[in-house]
Amino acid sequence: MTKKQHPAGSQNPEADIPSNYSRLIARELGLAVRHLPRLLRGTGLDVAQFLNEDSLLTAAQQIRILRNALNLSGKPEFGLRLGTRLTPATHGAVGFVAYSSPDLLTALQAFHTFLPTRASFIQLHVQQTADRLKCLVSFQVPLDEDVERCLAETVIKAFFEIGEFIVGQPLREAEVCFAHPAPTYQDIYPDYLPGPAYFGCDQLQLTIPMALCRKPNASANHENYRLALQQCESMLARLQTRQSSYRNRLKKMMLSRPPGTLSEDEAAAALFMSKRTLARKLKQENSGFRLIRDEILSQQATHYLCDSQLSIEAIAALLNYHDTANFRRAFKRWFGQSPEQYRQRAGLRAMHPSSPSS
Repeated sequence: MTKKQHPAGSQNPEADIPSNYSRLIARELGLAVRHLPRLLRGTGLDVAQFLNEDSLLTAAQQIRILRNALNLSGKPEFGLRLGTRLTPATHGAVGFVAYSSPDLLTALQAFHTFLPTRASFIQLHVQQTADRLKCLVSFQVPLDEDVERCLAETVIKAFFEIGEFIVGQPLREAEVCFAHPAPTYQDIYPDYLPGPAYFGCDQLQLTIPMALCRKPNASANHENYRLALQQCESMLARLQTRQSSYRNRLKKMMLSRPPGTLSEDEAAAALFMSKRTLARKLKQENSGFRLIRDEILSQQATHYLCDSQLSIEAIAALLNYHDTANFRRAFKRWFGQSPEQYRQRAGLRAMHPSSPSS
């Protein structure tokens, strides 16, 4: 069995980076499955693990894949090309928050808050001035010069993709300050970044006029934004725990995937152990796979019931119950009442908070 790799210099030694970013790298390179081992060289990952949509990578694995990709591409501007693929939809629930945000300012503030749920080794700080918004980016692990340049270009281009989607026009007024010196291919930067770019700066930074940041998002949806925000907040709260129990590691994996889709076999494989070993370790913590899954699903179900007008059928579908009757049975097992009764009583409590519950 392959040993799990740990990220050198990262504060969080656990795998927490969704592997979809690396699969985008493979697509940008045009790699066939038989060529994937070249991209995975030195990561400790096999092709099956890599192709599993639910797999997570450590920072060290992600950086090694980026280094391998840079070598395989033969294109020093690979970071800019990769960033073009990082549309809001590629960032999971965080991208959905951005997609439905009322404006770019709100979207970037969400990325500042929830970026740890997507890439814990990248930090984003957002600073407002009277007329501009500054986005300061830093990397929390050691990087060689080429990889740092590649990653910086990828991150900045990804923010342009988000900004241009929300604003609905090229961000020509946005300015970028790169820490790396001007590369030999600097003449192609305007093909990817419509605003001016400066090199050899003190810190990686993107600045955008506040007028653009406050321009209404044509795709804004308050209900979708609120629900996605709740999901991100729930994910972040669990990721911030300092306990390294198998219960918390399993909850983190479940929260990083669509509700109810992680199987016990997949969880055990991601933790590099057998299903029986995982069950034994969870039992030692007075927990179990089904208990953890039910806890997460029940919390998500009550959020939808109390904070939205979604139908029971829609909530069942969001929680990946293919049969509404199965969802109803599970809900009654969790709370001893039907979803409709729970919603009705929650509504009465909200109207009369001082009244005793029936």
